[in-house]
Amino acid sequence: RRLGHPVLAVLRGSALNQDGASNGLSAPSGPAQQRVIRAALADAGLSTSDVDLVEAHGTGTTLGDPIEAQALLATYGQDREEPLWLGSLKSNIGHCQAAAGVAGVIKTVQALRHGLMPRTLHAETPSSHVDWESGAVRLLDEPRPWERPRPRRAAISSFGISGTNAHVILEQGDVADVEPTPEPPVVPWVLSAKSPEALQAQALALRGQVEHNVADVAFSLATSRTAFPHRAVVTGGRDTLLTGLSALAEGIPAPNVLTGTAGTGRTALVFPGQGSQWAGMALELAEASPVFGARLDECAAALSSFVDWTLRDVLADASALARVDVVQPALWAVMVSLAELWRSFGVVPDAVVGHSQGEIAAAVVSGALSLEDGARVVALRSKAILALAGGGGMVSVAAPLEAVEARLTDGLSIAAVNGPGAVVVSGTPGALDALITACEADGVRAKRIPVDYASHSAQVEQLRGELLDVLAPIRPRTGDIAFFSTVTGAWIDGARLDAEYWYTNLRETVRLDVAVATLAAEGFGTFVESSPHPVLTMAIGETDGVEALGSLRRDDGGYERFLRSLGEAHVRGVAVDWTPAFPGAHRVDLPTYAFQRRRYWLDAGVAPESAADPVDAAFWAAVDGLDLDAVAGTLDVAPGSTLAEVLPALTRWRERARAASEVDSWRYRVEWKPVAAPSTPELSGRWLVVVPDGHDDCGVPGALAAHGAEPVVVSEFTDAEGFTGVVSLLALDETPSPEADFLPAGATANLALAQAMAASETPLWLLTRGGTDLRPAQAMTWGLGRVIGLELPGIWGGLLDLPAEPDATTASLIAAALSGVDDEDQVAICPSGLLARRLVRAPFTPPAERWKPRGTVLITGGTGALGAH
Repeated sequence: RRLGHPVLAVLRGSALNQDGASNGLSAPSGPAQQRVIRAALADAGLSTSDVDLVEAHGTGTTLGDPIEAQALLATYGQDREEPLWLGSLKSNIGHCQAAAGVAGVIKTVQALRHGLMPRTLHAETPSSHVDWESGAVRLLDEPRPWERPRPRRAAISSFGISGTNAHVILEQGDVADVEPTPEPPVVPWVLSAKSPEALQAQALALRGQVEHNVADVAFSLATSRTAFPHRAVVTGGRDTLLTGLSALAEGIPAPNVLTGTAGTGRTALVFPGQGSQWAGMALELAEASPVFGARLDECAAALSSFVDWTLRDVLADASALARVDVVQPALWAVMVSLAELWRSFGVVPDAVVGHSQGEIAAAVVSGALSLEDGARVVALRSKAILALAGGGGMVSVAAPLEAVEARLTDGLSIAAVNGPGAVVVSGTPGALDALITACEADGVRAKRIPVDYASHSAQVEQLRGELLDVLAPIRPRTGDIAFFSTVTGAWIDGARLDAEYWYTNLRETVRLDVAVATLAAEGFGTFVESSPHPVLTMAIGETDGVEALGSLRRDDGGYERFLRSLGEAHVRGVAVDWTPAFPGAHRVDLPTYAFQRRRYWLDAGVAPESAADPVDAAFWAAVDGLDLDAVAGTLDVAPGSTLAEVLPALTRWRERARAASEVDSWRYRVEWKPVAAPSTPELSGRWLVVVPDGHDDCGVPGALAAHGAEPVVVSEFTDAEGFTGVVSLLALDETPSPEADFLPAGATANLALAQAMAASETPLWLLTRGGTDLRPAQAMTWGLGRVIGLELPGIWGGLLDLPAEPDATTASLIAAALSGVDDEDQVAICPSGLLARRLVRAPFTPPAERWKPRGTVLITGGTGALGAH
């Protein structure tokens, strides 16, 4: 309950004992069952009359049930006014072996919850082998209301075949007084399934839960359901949740529904430079999220030693955000606070990446810089940049790096490479104007960035001395999260992020493209931009195999927007802990998984009567119904006693004939059918041929080579890697196996070969000589091969039986079989060509003379597993 789980029942007591040494291994012991019941009662501190119901082991046997019933009568049946009610789930679902006990627990818990004792099916008449008068125990042959002035209690028995006896006593769970959950205006409902169809069915089933507190439903969905690959997140209040679920169930888009398939890979947080700011950013979120608001205030406190303005004031002031010495620290604070909010929902990145001044936020989040050192770097460096104001600018160009470099003139330099077709150029205003004009003339999109200084250019060099001086006090350290530098284009130890690094960060080209490509190659699949508006996601998304998503959006920076971003991460496979979204919520019952049920039961064949001639059917219906007049009319004879005697015999004859016909339909035999083989079969690649020492290769390597393959002959298998196929001639070794002398060495070697190849995808062909004739050692490999084909279908090529005397066509037929002609996997070569194994019906042919047993007949194996049936 402390963890948010409802208490369905209380385990009052339990006991175990063993009676295997009493009556025999599988015979139950009544005294041992009485002892385990009394031990469980003692453990619970209860008397027999405190228990109302026993869920018995109850297998329905004439030996076990009376023994168990008498043990219950001798214990629970004594010293009580109300009878003990007796039931067993096995009458509903049969014996589920090791799960039988827990199935009884589930049934009993539900009975305790609902206050109803369910009846035991198919047990209307109590067994005559039990002395029911010896105690107050009654069979539950009808449902009974379960009302008591005290807590309801029930016991469950489960007995193992080897003599283990278990008995547990359950008591109904008390209903806790829970405070009603506050219902927030927006919550996320998280759904998942193993297929798109099941996901739609989940949404349809969940629509009926909107009458519950929506936060309780959200909490239950997030904390009590497995996250399967096909996912959806529906956000909103009560009405919009219902609308979104309807859209999801119908498979149509909706603005508050996010869907996706979870991918694999690690997650990186990305922190951009300037450009994501907007007046009012983060203020709504700071009011709605205590985590975000607290971290924002911590950033404000860290900045207060270096700035003369208040963070929340400038976040709302568009004119203040136009100043570089304000906007950069403000963005830093928002980005660091967003990362903390992501972390509070369980999204802890595997790596961080920063773009230009975004690396300062990345360093703080990684742990390489303290919050105070991060504030120093961003505040004092942005003040130093004021000296560059008016002397330059920056332009984004939508073209590859090589094309942009070819357009550079004096006064221009590459400031950043964000993606395969996204480059930023910095330089003097006049040179940038000329670049924009040239690009427009050639149809290349070029856009000026609203700054009046040229970062990442030679103009920055005049600030080096000042920056090294004012940033000297920082103390970088090795961080907790990996830091990929867009300055060096490599992973870097956080301890190297000193004053010199932060000067270089401002001076050199930003290589975000290298960072994204490297991380993608190392298994990073999701890049989350921690900023008030996504400015890098489009460039990041140009890299194959990665997903990029944002946190907030311009003029949409509240809690609901962040929840949607969490949902976007979740449906892509990022692990999200949703519990902070539902403070104070409680578990409620929800619909279980919407299984997509399929019916695999084979339909019965058409009854012979339905296919019979209508006149025939009418005649036999009259015979079965003993309708003398109808049969006499059909046979054109007068009804009489003789006909009345014939009819039963005729019915019995028909039943015997029908049964014989049914048995005949089950009889099959093996037949070999010709298969058309190509005249010039073609093979390719390297083929491994495994030939036992001292045995002929049967011309297999030559057949492979003659038809385009490269054979490699070995006597011992090592690895199938790099081979198109593996051909085993190991069955030719019929000497006794050293592992089991009653088996041929070839059969055990082929088994070991298949086991060694189990994880491979290379097809395995087992070759025999005389395997389809009366040669047991060769036929054994055919039995083994058919099992391999069923248990290891991923490596199965087939079985091929070679002729005892090859001729001029054998090589071509070997190649045809190994090429997979007509997808046949059980093939034999004979003088007439290729034959494929088939099962065909085998009508019964009675022997010319029936055997009539006389004297004594010895039946061997009659007491074994097969004979016992």
